[in-house]
Amino acid sequence: MAGFHVIAGAGDTLAHPKVRKIGVADLIDALHKGFDDFWEKPSHYVFLCVIYPLVGVVLAAWTSGNNALPLLFPLMSGFALLGPFAALGLYEISRRREAGLDTSWWHALEVRESPALPSIAAVGLFLLAIFVAWLLTAQGIYQWYFGPTPPESLSSFISEVLGTQRGWMLIIVGNLVGLIFAIVVLATTVIAFPILLDRDIGAYDAIYTSAKAVMTNPVTMAIWGLIVAALLVIGSIPVFAGLAVVIPILGHATWHLYRKLIEPPAHVG
Repeated sequence: MAGFHVIAGAGDTLAHPKVRKIGVADLIDALHKGFDDFWEKPSHYVFLCVIYPLVGVVLAAWTSGNNALPLLFPLMSGFALLGPFAALGLYEISRRREAGLDTSWWHALEVRESPALPSIAAVGLFLLAIFVAWLLTAQGIYQWYFGPTPPESLSSFISEVLGTQRGWMLIIVGNLVGLIFAIVVLATTVIAFPILLDRDIGAYDAIYTSAKAVMTNPVTMAIWGLIVAALLVIGSIPVFAGLAVVIPILGHATWHLYRKLIEPPAHVG
């Protein structure tokens, strides 16, 4: 049974795992290994991640039918903020393959048996709070430029955003603020979930170690963030369908990125 310790790990102490310096070659290798994990049994991973394109389509339909069009882009882009948590099953599959264990898709559900489950849930709630804060901020930015009245239709909304000065200000300011949210998520959770699956060190230490890894490798991790963003955009273009391939590859690659960033624990005895 998972122990209910969140701040510290199973030993009620802060582990502070050692962070390595890595380079761009390590990012490429992590992506290559992530692709290998995906390619081993791709049907399993497409099954696991088909929810991503479905959720994207549902979000588009929901906002179109409820006069919430201004939140369409923030919802779609902000959904990626929850990606580190949603990829938990993919990390588990990569962990099992690395250990030479069975990688059948149902093993992704074994995350619920992790002794670090309370810590994983705590970091997940942290991500959810950031996601909600992003939506509220995006709504506030829209109302600052366009007021509280919703657009009359999708066509008028697109025309206003792309054809007016205030529309372009909305695009520029909204994307800059969104970038800040994305940087916060990258810095605090890029390897937080993989390390919790691997070691029960507590939510605080997982976030701390993730942030330390980014601060130790600022340029390399910035490049990683750009790679992730570019692949997510490419995967979203064909009605989000490409995400069913992009998401699992990135999820597996993140596990291997974690292995490159963090020193393995010292064995005692």
